[in-house]
Amino acid sequence: MLLVIDCGNTNTLFAIHDGEDWKAHWRAGTDSTRTADEHAVWLSQLMALQGFKLADVYGCVISTVVPQALFNLRNLSRRYFDCEPMIVGESGINLDIEVRLERPQDAGADRLVNALGARAKYSGAMIIIDSGTATTFDVISDDGAFEGGIIAPGINLSMQALHAAAAKLPRVAIAKPQRVMGRDTVSAMQSGVFWGYIDLIDGLVERLKSEYAQPMTVIATGGVVSLFDGASRTIEHYDPDLTIRGLLEVWKLNGGAA
Repeated sequence: MLLVIDCGNTNTLFAIHDGEDWKAHWRAGTDSTRTADEHAVWLSQLMALQGFKLADVYGCVISTVVPQALFNLRNLSRRYFDCEPMIVGESGINLDIEVRLERPQDAGADRLVNALGARAKYSGAMIIIDSGTATTFDVISDDGAFEGGIIAPGINLSMQALHAAAAKLPRVAIAKPQRVMGRDTVSAMQSGVFWGYIDLIDGLVERLKSEYAQPMTVIATGGVVSLFDGASRTIEHYDPDLTIRGLLEVWKLNGGAA
């Protein structure tokens, strides 16, 4: 089986593919100090619950925006799967995507992987929304190139900032309020963040579409975006497997067995 690892600033996703389908995936809080041995203990227990074992893994693909975490993730692959992992962004790893930024090296590995995942399923020009620590809006041209995009603070980051900077504002969970107008502090904060982000998403998507001046498919991914599914007027597809599909494409592009 193939193990793909998507290491973000907040969470790290592990998923296994058997050559035909995704069999399981798990999330852990990102901790760059977690050793290869600690990763292996945690992962082996979760795999066992699904009837798998570490020895079933024959290949590994890693994408990370946390450079400090890469050493231990690479060692996990070498020590427990007996294979050299493919690392997105490293020399020799082909992504088969043109980056049309002024500084192409600025394109984050996670954003390029999302573009590959989107191209494998959708066609034409696209806007990819990924909501995590940051909320990114990436534009993919109709010929499959990465054109650029927008980076905004993530919804959890905004919630934390409200609580940290205002002494009387509590820490609250993200939730869809029944009414736009809050009648207490908690509902007012939830409304401001939830509907504020809906309007941020819809407003920026509409501005991008106006600037790009052609039809564009809008795809959203990331755990937080699931809260907005059905509330946004511009999101057409919620695709939770977008990133791991992109990592599977990296594997195939670089000679990995299906």
